[in-house]
Amino acid sequence: MPDSMSEQLRRDMECEGLLECFHGLKELDKECFRALVEAEEPLTVDEIAESVDRERSTAYRGVQRLLQAGFIEKDQVNYDQGGYYHVYSPADPSQIADDMQRMLNDWYAKMGQLIQEFETKYEQSETSAPPAES
Repeated sequence: MPDSMSEQLRRDMECEGLLECFHGLKELDKECFRALVEAEEPLTVDEIAESVDRERSTAYRGVQRLLQAGFIEKDQVNYDQGGYYHVYSPADPSQIADDMQRMLNDWYAKMGQLIQEFETKYEQSETSAPPAES
């Protein structure tokens, strides 16, 4: 358990840094995500916009990026008289963590492959280079 409020804030910032690092999310996106996490029930885009003090269209773009990244879920609510609206809620944290772990594993494997290709390429050029003159 964190010792102080500043320690908790630091940890929260590190966690949100993961959102930015893995998905390139913007500050607005993190604010929208935070609003959804802190809400007791799913929110509409209008409610999210009000919570983050932004225009609806701006909040909507953040919501779309969060949806695309898999950090939030969208549900449809139907009116009795016809029509519907959408509400948004955070995705399951364990699913988000699993997705980030999978991305990290994929990145690690790709970097390992690139390092191997680098080593192979420059080893070959070293062995085929003419001897240095003395």
